[in-house]
Amino acid sequence: MAAAGIDSRRKCEELILNGAVTVNSHVVDTLPVFVDPEKDVIAVHGKKIRAEQKVYFLLNKPKSVICTNSDPQGRKRAIDFVPCRQRIFCVGRLDADTAGLIILTNDSELANKLMHPRYKVPKTYLVRVRGYVDDETVEKLKKGAWLAEGKIAGAAVEILSRGHQESLVHITIRQGLNWQIRKILARVGLPVRSLRRTRIGSITDRGLSVGGFRELTKAEVAYLRKIGE
Repeated sequence: MAAAGIDSRRKCEELILNGAVTVNSHVVDTLPVFVDPEKDVIAVHGKKIRAEQKVYFLLNKPKSVICTNSDPQGRKRAIDFVPCRQRIFCVGRLDADTAGLIILTNDSELANKLMHPRYKVPKTYLVRVRGYVDDETVEKLKKGAWLAEGKIAGAAVEILSRGHQESLVHITIRQGLNWQIRKILARVGLPVRSLRRTRIGSITDRGLSVGGFRELTKAEVAYLRKIGE
């Protein structure tokens, strides 16, 4: 009901408890209520609501854009880049200082599975750091580290270029802790100059300019569903 634009989740629950909702012409006034939106006829105050079509987008988020749907500060949001009739949201988050790929959808079931730590979807980042990344540091990154949030799993590291002033690396992680890459690199003495997510699982940013978006293909959605099984 909330996804169909009736009201907030809490208000929708109140409508159910107040007897304003019917399923297949029968009043439901207790929670939870389990329905199949593809088969069951749901009505609010006698007016039928339609099952919302699921949509899936891939956005190459610019820096300084936030991944929440509501922002009291009025900053640019990721959802502002994707014109869509449905109410969509980001699957996970990239902080404002991190650019790159983010999935937007209205499929909360799939989103919850992809964000669950159990599934550990690999995500690759292009990282520009200050300083030289030596082999010893690479080994430390591969082994992981202890931070305030707990043990950080090791990362896959690919050196693209390195110099005394600046190095460029690909880092792939399977955890999604807040500011994880920045913290672990700072821990080994490599402050991050720029950070951009370039891959989510097998889905890449190829052909997608900064600020650009596209619909995910059926094959990509099926791939994400498979990850979440």
